[in-house]
Parts: sequence; C-alpha cells; structure tokens
Amino acid sequence: MNQSTLYTGKFLALIKEGHWEYAQRTNATGAAIIAAVTEDQKLLLVEQYRIPVHTRTIELPAGIIGDDPGGADEAQAAAARRELIEETGFEAGEIKLVSHGASSAGLASEVVTLFLATRLKRVGAGGGVAHEEITVHEVPLTEIVPWLEAKAKAGVLVDPKVYAGLFFIAQNK
Repeated sequence: MNQSTLYTGKFLALIKEGHWEYAQRTNATGAAIIAAVTEDQKLLLVEQYRIPVHTRTIELPAGIIGDDPGGADEAQAAAARRELIEETGFEAGEIKLVSHGASSAGLASEVVTLFLATRLKRVGAGGGVAHEEITVHEVPLTEIVPWLEAKAKAGVLVDPKVYAGLFFIAQNK
C-alpha cells in the first residue's frame, strides 16, 4: 500500500495510507498502561488536564515506551515500572502483562500493553515529570464505581481503559 507522511511534528506524524489518515508516534515503540493495586486493595488512578479534550481526565497510570533519550530499546515491563514510579510514586514488586492491543485502531498506529502491578511500595511522591501536574488517587476497589461516577458527574472524563483494568484485576483475584 502506498504510504506518505503528510506532517511530522516533534512527537507525532500524520500518515496517509491509501484512503486512510492516522497518527503515528515519532519517538516511541508503544505505550504501557498499568492497573496498580495496593496491598490494602486500592486502585491507583491519575488525574490530569489533557489538552486535546480540554478537560481533566481520570486514567490508569501510563506512559510511552522508549521515549527517553537512548531508550529506543526499552522493554515494555521496564517502561511500565518506570511510568508507575514517575506518575504515582509507587514501585511494583510484581508486574504482569495482561493485554496487548490497539489504543484506537481507526485513529493511530499505537499499540498499548496493559500490565497488572501488585506488591506496591511507595518510593516517591509521584505526580509525573516536568509539566505533567498529575494528581494521584488511591481509590478502594469496594468504592470504585461510585467514585468514578461522581468524577464523571463532575465533568471529569473517565478513560474507558480504567474499566478494562478493573476487569483484569477481577480476573486475577
């Protein structure tokens, strides 16, 4: 299939392939998403303002694989561990790959890997790096549904991948 690059920015390129246009990352090999559960059965979630949707979002901790300088060959699990610490301040004693697939197959070429992180230990404050301004939430699994509903009612967008994470948490009990 004939492929051309319509635009290349610092982080994304717009690709045209046949009749389809899609986004492609220029500096990474994928993304790692982490469903992290503390010993006292709390799910770690992150809240941050997302410019493309012009509002705050609730998400599982996540990040780009191989985006650090010299990190092009970064392993998926290593990226998941790094991002969990950066965003939440927790280190995983155990991390398990539970799913791998497209982030948004009609919009982007990005493939994401979902990990389940357990045996967590606080090693820092979290909050992200540089300009991320992440708020970390530790939500008891027994209260997660009403908590998410309240956030949505308050106008915060809840990433559907949070529910995928909850599915895998339930499967691994």
